[in-house]
Amino acid sequence: MKTRESGAQHEEEQDLSPEPESMQKYSNELRERIAKKAYELYEQRGREPERHVEDWLKAEELIRKEMNATR
Repeated sequence: MKTRESGAQHEEEQDLSPEPESMQKYSNELRERIAKKAYELYEQRGREPERHVEDWLKAEELIRKEMNATR
């Protein structure tokens, strides 16, 4: 019974990622660009807490637009 519980617990730990799911599909270089942009947005908002996912998604959108513009 311990094996089942520890296995279920391990699965739960994998689901508790501190980063948005959309972030997990990018290369390290792209993740870094998005993270820097998200931090810029956070600072522009006066470092309001609890909006990190919103900052990430906005940064992701802006970086994608930059990439499309350079193509």
